[in-house]
Amino acid sequence: MSETPRTKDELMKQIGDEWTALMDLAGRLSPEQMVRPDEGGWSPKDNLAHLAEWMKILMGHHMDRRPAHEVMGVSPEITRDWDMDVINPVLFQRNRDRSTEDVLAEIQRVYSELTLKLRSMPFEALLQPRHADDPERQPLLRWILGDTTEHFAEHRATLERLL
Repeated sequence: MSETPRTKDELMKQIGDEWTALMDLAGRLSPEQMVRPDEGGWSPKDNLAHLAEWMKILMGHHMDRRPAHEVMGVSPEITRDWDMDVINPVLFQRNRDRSTEDVLAEIQRVYSELTLKLRSMPFEALLQPRHADDPERQPLLRWILGDTTEHFAEHRATLERLL
């Protein structure tokens, strides 16, 4: 995990660096490799679709504060306990039959939308608590890093195992 950014420029550089590394790696995979599932049943295409979903959740739920189930387009039961073992399989099933080209176009679009949104926000807003009732007062920045740099690095490591 990288150091917590102290400025918007540092944040955008960290996000951009991880994004570039992820996309460079994805670009080195053959069409066959992009759809070959790993031992867990996820292909690189599935990993990229997953990242796009979580960037949309970051924007819609964490940043815009809309109900998670509405952002994800699922029933409230799916997001009730915020259990990744429940949420991620639903997102996987939704995207598994999409083409690689469609997933790549969407992840690029969502990433562009996210970076525009982040650039439009004052850095100070990212340092405010995500939840008003959070006794730890964890900043929105925690979720931003979790759904961008940290998530990109995690899934890049998964894709690297294919090379």
